[in-house]
Amino acid sequence: MPLKNGLIQVYTGPGKGKTTAALGLALRAAGQDMKVYIIQFMKGWPHYGELISVEKLPNITLRQFGRPEFVNKDNPDPEDVEQAHQALNHARQILTSGDYDMVILDEINVALDYNLIELNQVLALMDSKPEKVELILTGRGAHPEIVKRADLVTEMLDIKHPFDKGVGGRRGIEY
Repeated sequence: MPLKNGLIQVYTGPGKGKTTAALGLALRAAGQDMKVYIIQFMKGWPHYGELISVEKLPNITLRQFGRPEFVNKDNPDPEDVEQAHQALNHARQILTSGDYDMVILDEINVALDYNLIELNQVLALMDSKPEKVELILTGRGAHPEIVKRADLVTEMLDIKHPFDKGVGGRRGIEY
């Protein structure tokens, strides 16, 4: 059953949990027979746990756009820019297709902050959201204009993290 009124949600801030929150929404939506499409910007590493999980869930599709390497904010590789533009174009097609109830743009805020895509492109994408689609944008450093246009904004704060004690990323927890 489609949503009567889809909203725009933003999960941002320096703390952990932005992608995790969006994946939780995807899981909840899929459990209510909603169709979910997740587009990951700047992620091409094949070992994220969510890639394995969504293969087992028929109502969730996930597609990555990015290289396995980290993006250099000060000097992004042209391939990173190209991948981000491909992700944005794909997002536009998916969002307006009428095939999905929820569209998640994971790390789109970071792609914008790294100047891989333009603010006007993201705002135009937000403006093109059909009424019955829930749109979620994640990533630290959400632009103030994106925050202003969103219906729900949650800022994840970094109060304490195991990384501070030298604990590295853990399989099944951080990836």
